Amino acid sequence: MQYSTKRPALILLADGAIFHGVSVGDKEGTSFGEVCFNTGMTGYQEIFTDPSYFGQLMVTTNAHIGNYGATEEETESDTVKIAGLICRNFSYVHSRQNAQESLEEFLNANELFAISDVDTRALVSYIRDNGAMNAVISTDVENIEGLKAQLAKVPSMQGLELASKVSTKKPYYYGEENAFLKIAALDIGVKRNILRHFAERGAYIKVFPYDTSYSEMAAWNPDGFFLSNGPGDPEPLENAIQVAKEVLDANHPLFGICLGHQVIALANGISTYKMHNGHRGINHPIKNMLTGKGEITSQNHGFAINREQTEANTNIEITHIHLNDNTVAGIRVKDKNCFSVQYHPEASPGPNDATYLFDQFIANIQKVTV
Repeated sequence: MQYSTKRPALILLADGAIFHGVSVGDKEGTSFGEVCFNTGMTGYQEIFTDPSYFGQLMVTTNAHIGNYGATEEETESDTVKIAGLICRNFSYVHSRQNAQESLEEFLNANELFAISDVDTRALVSYIRDNGAMNAVISTDVENIEGLKAQLAKVPSMQGLELASKVSTKKPYYYGEENAFLKIAALDIGVKRNILRHFAERGAYIKVFPYDTSYSEMAAWNPDGFFLSNGPGDPEPLENAIQVAKEVLDANHPLFGICLGHQVIALANGISTYKMHNGHRGINHPIKNMLTGKGEITSQNHGFAINREQTEANTNIEITHIHLNDNTVAGIRVKDKNCFSVQYHPEASPGPNDATYLFDQFIANIQKVTV
């Protein structure tokens, strides 16, 4: 439904900039997080439930959000993971036949505070120029100084360990138990669609909590190891980095996506850094340095690995480059059965240019098991 009386709301950024809007559903609320934007035209439900977005206030650049409602099939985790939603036009009415509920109902069920009627073009331009930073969205529009004081206490994303907030609490299995391959996945924020891609290729996956040791994972006798995507700064993930080192020492097949890619880099002595505003969208151009081909990819990350250190590391080969800013988008360890990418080959709703990477990982495992 549309609301005849809209409750005023605002976005207050850490540097003092203010943007105005109204609350979705005429609700009162306040939410804090790092403000960032995603340029995808579709896939809002996948974005909202992606664990990699934990603790972030999401600005959607598409002018209309909610048009096609929500459905269980398009969730990437059990709950909404973003801290809040900022959009231009919020659609209270949806038109897709197989939608199970409206987006408003979906957000209400997940207790997510959202604001609309925001000049998102101006806000995105501001973030692009000034960088991703902490912010607050609130209907407490008369309490600017109080909101500033609370915002000042919100920790920076740099140095923040968030994998523990989104990881499974206990191991679980995914796929067919009688599958011909077994993959041990360290969950530092895994998306469901990654597990689907492994299962579709004949793998049975055991998903382990973020703080699981290599020896506990290896005790399951897997054929390969996977380090998942996830939120926050990779450098505090000491256990995941140690797991990567031990998997590499044993030369087991290893694949990393996004945060897992950064963990593999750290395990090889390559540092990471917080990007100015990150890469978030489903139209990012990548060049495969091994084939010379271009790929359009889905990306969601605010950290990247150091390119100079990567190029100086004689054990590492850069396999993929982001064509917008020349950041490292993929690597392989030359003398090990290991590769990783900074982007999301499992992208849902798309694009699907990079799904071959799952086939490549399965092939790497089969080289060892056959």
